[in-house]
Amino acid sequence: MITETPRTLLRLLAEDDAPFVIELLNDPDFLKFIGDKGVRTMDDAKAYVRNGPMASYATYGFGLFLVVRKADRIPIGFCGLLQREYLPVPDIGYAFLPAHRGAGFAVESGAAVLEYGRRTHGLSRVMAMTHPDNIGSIRVLERLGLSFDRRFRHETDPHEVLLFEREL
Repeated sequence: MITETPRTLLRLLAEDDAPFVIELLNDPDFLKFIGDKGVRTMDDAKAYVRNGPMASYATYGFGLFLVVRKADRIPIGFCGLLQREYLPVPDIGYAFLPAHRGAGFAVESGAAVLEYGRRTHGLSRVMAMTHPDNIGSIRVLERLGLSFDRRFRHETDPHEVLLFEREL
């Protein structure tokens, strides 16, 4: 376990989480707002966990974490920190299954991740990116204290995103 909130536990992702990874990464809103990661099979999901979150843990000490609801111990989403080569500081990322959106889980787990980053990794600033049409995500970022910085398009991605930032 990495951290917890009153309603959730955040822990490292493992290959055993492959069924949940497939479900979340193929959610229509995930595909629309975050993108298609090409994860369709159990092998794809295990490779995604190994080459994404687990590689990030090994390199940076942080990455996307699995968010588990305490009440019934079911996974409901991802929330964590990502270090992208084209951003000067880590960015916070999150995604939740539709049944768990709008209930405050993203803000609750996001606040815990920001505190974890500050306390454990000495982060003093974070950024975040979101699709311009993802109003729910924009609201989450604002509730987490991030402010809009600028529109941004990385050379490897044809889509423009909104870039937010916050001092910790």
